[in-house]
Amino acid sequence: MFNTLLYQPILNVLFFLTSVLGGNLGFAIIVLTMLLRGILVPITIPSLRSAQKIRDLKPDLDRLKKRFAKDKVSLQKAQMGLYKQHGINPAAGCLPNILQLVILIALYRVFIDSLQNGSLAVSTQFFWLDLAQPDPLYILPFLAGFIQLLLSLMLKPAIEHHKEKSKQKTEDVQDMAETMQQQMLFIMPIMTVVIAFTFPSGLALYWVATTLFSLVQQYYLSGWGGLQKYLVKLGIQK
Repeated sequence: MFNTLLYQPILNVLFFLTSVLGGNLGFAIIVLTMLLRGILVPITIPSLRSAQKIRDLKPDLDRLKKRFAKDKVSLQKAQMGLYKQHGINPAAGCLPNILQLVILIALYRVFIDSLQNGSLAVSTQFFWLDLAQPDPLYILPFLAGFIQLLLSLMLKPAIEHHKEKSKQKTEDVQDMAETMQQQMLFIMPIMTVVIAFTFPSGLALYWVATTLFSLVQQYYLSGWGGLQKYLVKLGIQK
C-alpha cells in the first residue's frame, strides 16, 4: 500500500517534472515540494489555526492549571471543556506532521532506491550538488537548520516570566516547563542539521523548500509570532 499510494506516484511525478524541466532534477524537487504542500493545505491550515487558538488561550489554561493544581482529572476535564467551548481539537495538529513524515520517508526511499542505484536515467547534478549524495559543502544542512529555527521561533508561544519568585511548588514546576520549552526550540533545528549531513542532498533540498513553505504559510496566518521580539531587537521590525 505504501508503494502504491506514495512511493510510486512520487517517483512518477518526480520523473515527469524532471523531463518537463529539461532534465533539471533540483528544480523538479522544488516544484514537487510545492505540489505536495499545496495538496496538504486543506489539512494544514485548520490545524495551524487550531494551534493558534490554543496559544491564544494560554492565559486561561494557566489559570486552570493553578486552580486544579492538585486535581489532574478535573484539570483535564476543564481543559477539554475550554477547548470544546472554542471549537478546538487539540489532536488536529498531529495529522499534518504525520503526513509530512510519511512523505519524507517516501522521498528518502525514492532517492535511495532510484537515484543512488541509478535506476532513473536522469542527471543528479544541481549547482554544486550531487542530489543523490550528501552536500559536500554542508550549505544545505545548515540552511535547513536555520530556517527550521526561524519557524520554531515563529511558532513559539509567549512565555510569561514571573516578576516575583516564590517557593511554591506550582511556580517551580512552571519555571521548569519554561526552561524545557526553551531547550526544545533548538532540538528540531539541531536534529535537522545532523540528519541532513548524512541524507542525500536532494532530500535536504526538499526539507529547505518545505520549511520555507511552512514559514510563508505561518506568516500568512499569524504574522511573525514569537519571532517578532527578535526582529525588534535586531532593528528589522518596530
